[in-house]
Amino acid sequence: MGRQPSSRKEQWRTLGGLDIPANSGAQDDGEIGAPGQPPYTRGIHSSMYRSRYWTMRQYAGFSSAKATNERFKLLLDRGQSGLSVAFDLPTQLGLDADDALSEGEVGKVGVSISCLENMRQLFDGIPMDKVSTSMTINAPAMVILAMYIAVAEEQGADTASLRGTIQNDILKEYIARGTHIFPPDASMRLITDIFDYCSQSVPQWNTISISGYHIREAGSTAVQEVAFTLSNALAYVEAAVESGLDIDVFGPRLSFFFNCHNDFFEEVAKFRAARALWYELISERYSPSNPKSAMLRFHTQVAGVSLTAQQPLNNVARVTIQALAAVCGGTQSLHTNSYDEALGLPTEESATVALRTQQLIAEESGVADVVDPLGGSWYVEDLTQRLKAASKEEIEKIEEMGGALKGIESGYQQRCIHETAYQHQNMVETGERKIIGVNHAQMPEGESKAGQTLDQTVGIEQSELLLKIRQNRDETTCCAAIEKISQAAKGDENLFPLVIDAVKAGASLGEIINAMKSVFGTYMAPSGF
Repeated sequence: MGRQPSSRKEQWRTLGGLDIPANSGAQDDGEIGAPGQPPYTRGIHSSMYRSRYWTMRQYAGFSSAKATNERFKLLLDRGQSGLSVAFDLPTQLGLDADDALSEGEVGKVGVSISCLENMRQLFDGIPMDKVSTSMTINAPAMVILAMYIAVAEEQGADTASLRGTIQNDILKEYIARGTHIFPPDASMRLITDIFDYCSQSVPQWNTISISGYHIREAGSTAVQEVAFTLSNALAYVEAAVESGLDIDVFGPRLSFFFNCHNDFFEEVAKFRAARALWYELISERYSPSNPKSAMLRFHTQVAGVSLTAQQPLNNVARVTIQALAAVCGGTQSLHTNSYDEALGLPTEESATVALRTQQLIAEESGVADVVDPLGGSWYVEDLTQRLKAASKEEIEKIEEMGGALKGIESGYQQRCIHETAYQHQNMVETGERKIIGVNHAQMPEGESKAGQTLDQTVGIEQSELLLKIRQNRDETTCCAAIEKISQAAKGDENLFPLVIDAVKAGASLGEIINAMKSVFGTYMAPSGF
């Protein structure tokens, strides 16, 4: 997410030849501020996309590590500027591919990663010190990042040069998604251990991506998405500060992950409001000396839940509207969904169309040529202020409960999402809210073209690989490394270096997670019903 010092163009003109100023209208009206200046309503960089486009980071992962590696190389060859890894359900739950609970799910909704060899296959031929990688992984984030670091070192990379993000956001898993493993206290410890280790050894890595995406996908409103996400973020910050970390050490590496839905102006205003509110909250509570500590940087993914299996080509228009809103709202990186994702995993063709959508917005629409292009609009500014005020009010309500974790334990956030999702569904079923192809503008359809087909043998191949690794590794060294994790989990030693040692010794994802489970136990979050 770094910036280039020079402009992308020598001259900036509209298609008709009119000069384009970097900023339109007043440069600083006081409360809103100028682009690149607090409270960052108008964007975190003064030049925004004039200096550098957002990172075009397509989410990809399916079947085996080798198959996903091929998709990564295809997307990079076609102009993608960052990688984003989707993991299968067993990996997200810290299960090895040969675990009985993994049967039938290996490689289905993402790539299967059980061991260091899988990570080597995933990044074979891809220079890890030259590409920025985002990994959507939460409960086992420490183990997956340890594997990533180990493979990067094997490639000869300096870990200080590695750039990317791990999601590492367990609170939203309790709220809206469900791929959690450990109780809250243990989960928060793993997160702060990652903050601490990476601040010293992998300083360019974004150690958490606090996610509103899944909260919105579960049915929240835009206000709830902002409020619940920032409330979770405050809980992470407080946990890190209480563990002895300086806000200016870990704060600049915090990042956020938001949804972008169909209401174009509300989404633009949402991003602007979130930046201003985060600046206000962090500045008031922690008084950081580094401006980046209060600067909200975010990745956006367009709304998967908005895509329809009916008339799937209509999803190209939906994705374009949502992506345009994200860019007008000042995102730092963007994933555009493929039009066939309501039918299955994206094909090469549909994934390419999704990437080309971003490239068209960047090169042909003109919206990237001016900073905060909708700033000053009476409607957008009014929406921004109302979204900010409503989100702050919701955060204060959660704070009165004792913070995000207390709210989660009582089922508050979960209950709010259920209620708004129910209201939305009622509006669809009564026709009050129209969705093209679903309850409006319907038409007879033939059988839809299937999406990406999967290799059904990947589970068998993964089990064979794990058996081979266990037969050939130094069992004494590996078992000793795993035992050190269990012993350290009983105290307060940072677990990250021990996990890196264990993956290098040949320990699998499941073995390391089980070592933690033996001390931490597991957890079932309240449903909110």
